[in-house]
Amino acid sequence: MPLTLLAITLLLGVTLCYMAVCAASPFGTCRKCSGWGFAMKTDRKGRMKRGKDCRRCKATGKRIRVGRWLYNRFARIYRAGTNTP
Repeated sequence: MPLTLLAITLLLGVTLCYMAVCAASPFGTCRKCSGWGFAMKTDRKGRMKRGKDCRRCKATGKRIRVGRWLYNRFARIYRAGTNTP
């Protein structure tokens, strides 16, 4: 029983920490472009140059975190369901 209780406590702690990160910093760096906003490519001489804009983050370098996206979705659904005209 203590092992199960430890696992539940650990899982709850990780979840609460992730919720705190999503509340404090809702945007994280894009994983595809590493926060640059564009891809790097090389020219014929092997020098690095700027490539195309990143399609995932639309060249901003930031993406909304999954937890914040879920919170925004649930809040929007709740507001739409409780809004009385």
